[in-house]
Amino acid sequence: MKNPPFNIMICALLALIAFAGNSILCRLALGTTSIDPASFTAIRLLSGAITLLAIVLISKQTKQTNQTKKTQSKGSWLAASMLFLYAVSFSYGYISLDTGTGALILFGAVQISMIIINVILGNRLHYAEWFGLCLAFSGFVYLIIPRLTTPSLLGFILMSVAGLAWGIYTLVGKASAQALNDTAYNFLRTIPMLFVLVIFTFEEANITLDGVLLAIVSGAITSGLGYAVWYIALGGLTVTQSAVIQLLVPIIAALGGVIFTHEVITLRLLESSGLVLGGILIVILSKKLTLSSTHKA
Repeated sequence: MKNPPFNIMICALLALIAFAGNSILCRLALGTTSIDPASFTAIRLLSGAITLLAIVLISKQTKQTNQTKKTQSKGSWLAASMLFLYAVSFSYGYISLDTGTGALILFGAVQISMIIINVILGNRLHYAEWFGLCLAFSGFVYLIIPRLTTPSLLGFILMSVAGLAWGIYTLVGKASAQALNDTAYNFLRTIPMLFVLVIFTFEEANITLDGVLLAIVSGAITSGLGYAVWYIALGGLTVTQSAVIQLLVPIIAALGGVIFTHEVITLRLLESSGLVLGGILIVILSKKLTLSSTHKA
């Protein structure tokens, strides 16, 4: 396992910031009932598809002729299905769960699903990687445990499904050679699913201008562009690395809360950040240190 190059780490960081921003936007929209979860999901994914396809078309026009003749990848129905399942389960799960509980279930499910699938595929973890993973996850739990409440069964199931779907979407994205194209067409492929969702939830629609604007920003920027950058980052990250660094999202979201809602930075936040960052560092460096010691021996 090689250390990710600098540009990959930058892309990963930008993606994680987008994920955190997306969480804030979702809380603002769904937490204040500015929009219903089905409408938020539909507008979010549709605006993401429009934005990404526009960027793809513009980028094609600026390329040289010999480049435009190359075969363009167009995502997959599996990735699109997981994207839709994640988005809709996440939106509905947030209705019946508080922020801390929902985040723990979501990112816990992402971690578990990605690592289990990785192990099933024959990629065993080194002891140091297990230690780093546990350390990072413990920091995450330490951050949110004061706010934990007993979740509803339906909310628990929905957020677990969202985490599983996002884990699979991430694993599928590791094979992407054209991140922007794949992400754009993955969003585009969700439109038939959104059409069915809107039909079945039309009578429950509750739409306000604020809710629509939040959904558009969530879809076009923090989801669409954020997921495209995430696909780029996945090309240089191992499964374990891509799973563990996502534990940074709640830390970044908490810092965003300090900046945008004037929340106070607590000692608990600083301590949990140290645990998460330390665990991530151990996971990223563990294989290199192991290989170095093996060669010296």
